[in-house]
Amino acid sequence: MKRNKLGKSDIYISQLTLGCMSLGTDLKKATYIIDYALDQGINHLDTADLYDFGKNEEIVGEAIKEKRDQIVLTSKVGNHFNQQTKTWFWDPSKQHIHQSVKNSLQRLQTDYLDFYMLHGGTIEDPIDETIEAFEQLKQEGLIRAYGISSIRPNVIREYIKRSSIDGVMMQYSLLDRRPEEELLDLLYKNEISVLARGSLVKGILTSDGLNQIEAKAKGGYLDYSHDELNTLLKKLATIAPANVSELALRYVLTNPAVTSAVFGASSLTQIKETISGKLEHKLSDDVFEQLKLLTKANSYQTHR
Repeated sequence: MKRNKLGKSDIYISQLTLGCMSLGTDLKKATYIIDYALDQGINHLDTADLYDFGKNEEIVGEAIKEKRDQIVLTSKVGNHFNQQTKTWFWDPSKQHIHQSVKNSLQRLQTDYLDFYMLHGGTIEDPIDETIEAFEQLKQEGLIRAYGISSIRPNVIREYIKRSSIDGVMMQYSLLDRRPEEELLDLLYKNEISVLARGSLVKGILTSDGLNQIEAKAKGGYLDYSHDELNTLLKKLATIAPANVSELALRYVLTNPAVTSAVFGASSLTQIKETISGKLEHKLSDDVFEQLKLLTKANSYQTHR
């Protein structure tokens, strides 16, 4: 599988990233999924301390402890949680970040993270303090690079101006084209990688899409009504009758700003379908423009 450079760092990640949030708490099952991903050329795993209140990091750490050197490992921080009460609050302070990375490293059974992201963020945050915390972790060798997971244009712009981030994780898909309007070109120009999450839209852009619409999007999705989703999916199937997920992933990977598309899997069946496409082939200009005509050029309204 093709690997792309993460920002200005010396880290190269596969064009698909396995998002670990959906792995569940069955270690054997999670290990099967992770091993299959590695066998297929995926080298980048993404987790977060908040997922299952630390349990996800423990599962990932146990699954990869004998193969850590094969993996680019990412985790996220910023949600100050209590494992007993299952509650949390937003905390981007230096103190919390420094303590949390130690906790994450212990759960993941490793002495460093390749990539560490702020798990959200608002314009009211103490941004310079947050950046200082990440820079110190980098100097100490606890992380190799850092970034943010955010869809807020105003927050992203501040980090572009003030920090040396190497990547931004954001929601980007055929049904959520908001980043195209004001973020993708800006990040590309500043050599900051985009990690596109949600590109399969909760399973809607897969072979099981019609069922997923009924299960997860009866009220619609972003600018799309329930009926529009059904109609669009049927049209997409005429373009890619064998694999709608391949079409969806190739669309986001076509943009040069996108370094990797992040997807989740809770079963081997799901991961096999996602990886089965010929993602190394770029979409033709005709198909790319056809997809843009079929979908909506959304824009950010409330999330600024």
